[in-house]
Amino acid sequence: MLLSLRARLLLWLLLPLALFVFVTGRMSYDAARQTADLLQDNALLSSARTIIEDVDWENGALTANIPPAALEIFESPYQDQVFYKVIVGRDRLLGGSPDLALPAGNATFPVFYNTRLGDLPIRAVAYERQLYDSGRAEQVTVIVGKTQASRQAMVEDLWRPQLVRQWLMLALVVVLVPFGLTMELRPLMKLKDEVADREPMELEPIRVHHLPSELRPIVDAINQCIARLKLHTTTQRQFIADAAHQLRTPLTLLDTQVQCASQCDLRDPALTEALTGIRRTSQKMADMTSQLLLLAQAESVSLPRMPTRVDLSAVVSSVLEELVVSAQRRQIDLGAELDDGLEVAGSESLLAALVSNLVDNAIRYTHEGGSVTALCRRDGDEVVLQVVDNGPGIPAEARAHVFERFYRVSSDVEGSGLGLAIVHQIALSHGGTVTMTPGAGRVGLVMTVRLPAWRTEEKV
Repeated sequence: MLLSLRARLLLWLLLPLALFVFVTGRMSYDAARQTADLLQDNALLSSARTIIEDVDWENGALTANIPPAALEIFESPYQDQVFYKVIVGRDRLLGGSPDLALPAGNATFPVFYNTRLGDLPIRAVAYERQLYDSGRAEQVTVIVGKTQASRQAMVEDLWRPQLVRQWLMLALVVVLVPFGLTMELRPLMKLKDEVADREPMELEPIRVHHLPSELRPIVDAINQCIARLKLHTTTQRQFIADAAHQLRTPLTLLDTQVQCASQCDLRDPALTEALTGIRRTSQKMADMTSQLLLLAQAESVSLPRMPTRVDLSAVVSSVLEELVVSAQRRQIDLGAELDDGLEVAGSESLLAALVSNLVDNAIRYTHEGGSVTALCRRDGDEVVLQVVDNGPGIPAEARAHVFERFYRVSSDVEGSGLGLAIVHQIALSHGGTVTMTPGAGRVGLVMTVRLPAWRTEEKV
């Protein structure tokens, strides 16, 4: 699983920082231990020197009078045990604990070493001095040792505050860095939203003046891609316009020539039938060409930032007036129930094509003597257009395919199979939807188009 950019940046920051905290924590511990060892050893040596200063000759013999100050140096709340030993030469004990061991080997005094007294670990110092009396010299060694409770407490007192500060710093980074990353990545999120919210055919370059310098190369590359798409789209639209002219003109000319030929004295019935077939085919080709061009227009056009206000009720009325003759020819009752003030944002010509294809399809597929009704009403923030007929309807298995290009439910009715594909594409380009349901009593079909209603804050 790939981590997000925010998570990867956080890891790159936290892992080195955690390693730094670990290393500095270890170094702080070593420094605290060295400091505690130095202070402890200095106290031991001071005690040993104080004790040896009070070893003196009395009546030709050495005596050791241990002053209280020599041991009071080690007073602490941790109740350390202090031991001492005074010997003459290597084995004659003057005082103290006889079991306190001497340092191993020959070493230059003072000697600091670790030993044990019973089960207790001891840190000790051995300090040696020569004492003279009437030309006589004796070697006196003083050993002072103590347990390690105060030393360990000193290590913790020196090390723990630094460790706490370092971990608090790491915790602060863990809290603040995600917040900082979120704040600094907002331009990237805004860029993502700006690209995602664009209409399919909105091919204007993205503004870069508000973006950090690191994002500008990316936006420049996107803008170059947009420029190429815009050039391609412009070329495609120009091709569609040229194709419209090039296709419609010869088809119109062909139809005119067939009409002229039909008006001549044609004695051969086969020739008359052939001309009728040619005329019917050319008309079908002209209708399909118009439908294809309308579909291409619907696919290549999106609503502009400054949409036009369109009265959908007026558009429906205008379309019904044009199709009333076609309905009368098949004895179909064509009616309408239209509310007032049903305004939407969009293209009037494309919406007229949407209504025309819906109503024309209903007229084509409804049996003679049937009825087709166009209804238009407001439903919350939407304008709803419905075309209701009492024809044969559409089988359930075919409903998933009726919006596909060139799909025809029945081959008995003339048509190109593009009408509902055009309706679907126009509705999508206007931010709407198209659905179909069976009519009342499962008779006929209800085609429903929902479009966003015009908002009062929109500008014309």
